Amino acid sequence: MQLTPNITQILNHLEKIEPFNPQNSLDGARKYLETMSLQLSGKKEPITMIEELNIQQENHQIPVRIYRPNGKAVQNSSAIIYIHGGWFIAGGYETHDAVVRKLANKTGSVVIFIDYRLAPEHPFPAGLNDSLNGIKWVIENAESLGIDPDKIGIIGDSAGGALATAVSTQIGNQLKFQVLIYPAADNQLNSKSWETYEKGPVLNKQGGIEAWDWYLPNEEKDNPLAIPVLIKDFKETPPTLVILAEHDPLLDDGKQLSENMKNAGVTLTTTLYKDMVHGFMHMGGLLEEVQSAVGEMAAFAHQNFNSAGEKVS
Repeated sequence: MQLTPNITQILNHLEKIEPFNPQNSLDGARKYLETMSLQLSGKKEPITMIEELNIQQENHQIPVRIYRPNGKAVQNSSAIIYIHGGWFIAGGYETHDAVVRKLANKTGSVVIFIDYRLAPEHPFPAGLNDSLNGIKWVIENAESLGIDPDKIGIIGDSAGGALATAVSTQIGNQLKFQVLIYPAADNQLNSKSWETYEKGPVLNKQGGIEAWDWYLPNEEKDNPLAIPVLIKDFKETPPTLVILAEHDPLLDDGKQLSENMKNAGVTLTTTLYKDMVHGFMHMGGLLEEVQSAVGEMAAFAHQNFNSAGEKVS
């Protein structure tokens, strides 16, 4: 495995990260992601406004954060729903704040971040239901949010990529596109890339096994909505961009999901980011590739919003 000097520097730094006073492996995993994101994401871009609100459900609320891009305070804006990664057990507003700000400014779209419930406290399908219900609420309330309901896309990274894939099989006909960033597509962890990168970098197999066990109840072990590589019906899936990283244990699972989508007739673009590791979108403080990926996602968003008549800024 040949690693670039920047990636080597990052991995050396990650080895030194010690989550503060972790109570157990779950708490440690959550704090590790928070620390990694905080230390490696770089300076956060200013944006026009952040709003936080809660979507009322029958027995709980779904927190969402709305990012209004810099220099744009327009009504009838395009919008992107962001579903975050973290092995279904970690992540939230702060872990993805830097990435979402970049996306809002580069796309010129309002970005709506859904802070779905996490396992193991809330196993599948809680996170999927929150993602699905959150997006439905955004579509239903688009006018009051200043959003054009015909110009909405979805982006998910890692575990969020799995959730986005499942969401788009349900209501993809209401979405202009989806972007899957190194998606967590399979719970078997038995691919060639998992064999190669069993001990990392960034992810390791033991952590993956724990996370899927926390997330997936036994009776759901074969549910395609939990495990994207099992999905057969992609007829609702909108045009899709899949971003993969070369040195990532999830690489082959992401390739398999892409292949399944392509075979099902989904309009598909797949990009492999050479030399990159899982989670590289959190490493914008050191990696130019982060801005390249944001630029690619913005171009893809504009291309698909244009089909709805949006003028590219």
